[in-house]
Amino acid sequence: MLANKTSPDTTALTDKIADSAQHALSAAQHTANAAIDSVSGNVQDMRNYAAPILANAEGQVRDMLQNGRDAVRNTSHQVSDAARHARDGTVSYVKEEPVKAMLIAAATGAALMALVSMVSHSRGRP
Repeated sequence: MLANKTSPDTTALTDKIADSAQHALSAAQHTANAAIDSVSGNVQDMRNYAAPILANAEGQVRDMLQNGRDAVRNTSHQVSDAARHARDGTVSYVKEEPVKAMLIAAATGAALMALVSMVSHSRGRP
């Protein structure tokens, strides 16, 4: 049988390889830690950069919503005032000219009935 004896050169070479592997591992860990620190710093920089932009955008959206609400409210008041004015004008006209108002209402009703009749007959034909 052969004896398993290691020579001093083999032991020294194994130790050098182990030391080199340990140094490579340490360098890789250092590089990985530096990369993680860099990414973490970049993420924090992005947060610091984006925060005021998002806050500004939020304020603009809030202002736009408020302006939209105000516009709808104002338009609603204008429509309501116009309807009230039209109603008052119609009531006044009917009080002042009841015969003319009745004739206008009858003519309008007849015209609407004729229109409905025409539309219903045209749909019945292919």
